[in-house]
Amino acid sequence: MSYIEEKYKDKINEIFRKELPQWEEYLLELFNKKSITIGDNVAKACAEVNKNINTILKKYYPEINELNDKLEIKSQLKFYYDLLDKLTNFIRSTENFQRLDDQYYEFIIDFINDKEDLIAGKYTEICQQELTAFYDKRSRDNLENILAEKLERRERQFFAMGPLEEEIKKIGRAAGASQVSIFSAEERKMGKFNIIDNPQSIIHYTVLSDDEDKLKDIGREIRAYIRSKGYEAELLIVEFSDIITEWEGLIGTIITDADLVP
Repeated sequence: MSYIEEKYKDKINEIFRKELPQWEEYLLELFNKKSITIGDNVAKACAEVNKNINTILKKYYPEINELNDKLEIKSQLKFYYDLLDKLTNFIRSTENFQRLDDQYYEFIIDFINDKEDLIAGKYTEICQQELTAFYDKRSRDNLENILAEKLERRERQFFAMGPLEEEIKKIGRAAGASQVSIFSAEERKMGKFNIIDNPQSIIHYTVLSDDEDKLKDIGREIRAYIRSKGYEAELLIVEFSDIITEWEGLIGTIITDADLVP
């Protein structure tokens, strides 16, 4: 292991073992109150967790080469991806409802408390499959054969390290989005968004800041990825109602003719 790789691995471990657990404890305190008034504080915690995850992804993780280290890091990252999804959904729910069932809070509490078991089990298994598919030559050859067969049948279904919708979410988060959600065009009644022919899906992604350039850059990355797979995609930028008092939030929308909802 090189000096820089060892150094960055230590930096990653420091974030996982010191920085993020502090926010987990804070979140547990908040959700144990079982009050809808915690939305602002949850949003701040969500932003800080997201900031730490992006530091790992953009600054440190690209230098990690050992597969076992990659597996360990990716498994922990997957837990935090799902945690951010759940926290962002909670923030959105506090805007729409006056009261939430206690089970809603307990679900988040249980999820955080089960972190170690989830990482050691579910998330490690998922990441093992992803890394195997990426690094194992036989797996890559099989994947290439599947893609070739699909192209020959003119099926517009493309896969990389997972289903297309999962790749889009990963790309959005890696670029800095706090959440990426995908809905069918029919579900979202997208008549007014018919900026492309035959829209099938709508992608919402959020940034817990007022940085419009960042919002646009994330959208461009997602759009470029979708287009690289042979689909149409157009980007919309819409102001996000301020979900918290001390942070401004922005939301971006991408319309595509890719059918991303199973």
